[in-house]
Amino acid sequence: MITSLLVIATILYLALQLEDKLSFPSPLGLISLSFLANFLFQETPILHGDTEHFAELVLFLLPILLIADSMELKVSDLKKHGLSLFYLAVVAVALSVVLAIFTADWIFGQYHLSVAAIVVLFAMVLATDPVSVVSVFSKFNLPHQLKILAEGESLFNDATALIIFVFVGLYALDGGEITVSYVSQVSLVVVAGSALFGCMIGLIGIAALKTTENRIAEMMMLIITGYGAFELSEHFYTLLNIFGSHSHMHLSGILSCIFATITIHHLMTRNVEKDDENLDLEEQNLQKEADLEHTSPRKIASVLDHIRIRIEERERHMRTKEDVQLLALVANTILFVAMAGIVDLSLLWHYKMEILSMFVATTLIRALMMAKFALITNQTTHMTNVNFRWWGVLTFAGIKGGLSVVMLMMIPAGFEHLEMFTAVVIGVVMLSTFVYSGILILIIALNKDSFDREVQAEAEEH
Repeated sequence: MITSLLVIATILYLALQLEDKLSFPSPLGLISLSFLANFLFQETPILHGDTEHFAELVLFLLPILLIADSMELKVSDLKKHGLSLFYLAVVAVALSVVLAIFTADWIFGQYHLSVAAIVVLFAMVLATDPVSVVSVFSKFNLPHQLKILAEGESLFNDATALIIFVFVGLYALDGGEITVSYVSQVSLVVVAGSALFGCMIGLIGIAALKTTENRIAEMMMLIITGYGAFELSEHFYTLLNIFGSHSHMHLSGILSCIFATITIHHLMTRNVEKDDENLDLEEQNLQKEADLEHTSPRKIASVLDHIRIRIEERERHMRTKEDVQLLALVANTILFVAMAGIVDLSLLWHYKMEILSMFVATTLIRALMMAKFALITNQTTHMTNVNFRWWGVLTFAGIKGGLSVVMLMMIPAGFEHLEMFTAVVIGVVMLSTFVYSGILILIIALNKDSFDREVQAEAEEH
């Protein structure tokens, strides 16, 4: 275990050094170094496990990644770009699955996949990884609105893909009948219920936060809120049964965790903003008192004490956010090391044509969905206009991640195409991590001057 800890810490250190010194995105560095470490430590694996244990590890670490990413979103941005994010994270994913149903025979014709199997397969490879997107963007000067669209889409996209996978794909694979009424009802109940439940947990979390001034305790409560929302949503039917309602209703843990974190972060941020306003008033009062001929030392001490308390509270909130981001970075490192350990290269090579075909198909589908989004935004005043540069960024911001492997583990063990699905999903995750990240960096680098002008225009507008 100590060796594993040393290797993981070393990989993270080197990946961060590569990012700082060479602007090499940390996800690429982490996964490259993880494969190198697993090759060097073949006799003594860094992390023991298989795909099933990897899926459990992802579920264990996923909430902290969601918490860290959700803290980057502001309610004001969600209100302003809500329509755009709804299209990107919900409509585009649903349309992609529909398009896949009509085109899958061209790729997997020899397997004679059912509609349910196609939905299951494509839902897995449509789920994106917000951690990779945020990591790439953090090193570049990009327009705030573009970052919100890409990062927000990658965050909410996971929830949509998982809902389609579980409530449509697996449901149909198990013999359930898919109707428009069923899909509409499930979508409304799961999405609205998860969002509402997450907000409620967030309000409970902020109430608990007000009982402490300890930074570590504050961070623990933030983690408890996010993990609590995730776990309670996944077992929502158990809560209902406890209260005497014999229901099998499920909610989305991802959505609930996101909304719980956004709620608690919004209220924390609002408190900080109020403190900033109060600080200005306190400073004015202090200046007035200092200007008086006969000042009151007691009053000045009281004002200074209020200023100190508010500054400490603001710094505590900021450091809590940094602590959560550090935990998320460590969690992401562990995931990449674990993923490198479960990859079966011989299996990937055996299904190389299926992997490449799926990778190309999903890339083209995503490019088409982003092109349609750009067309829509340029015809309405209710959405931010998307130009060609932004289209390229949005297209290749669709890097896949660990959630795809989690969904893979949910497929029944007796499913006849499970081996092929496993190879395709892991292969597409690997390819997207390297290829998409590389193209994304290239697009941003080639259009640096244009993006700088757009950033400057945003600053002048505000």
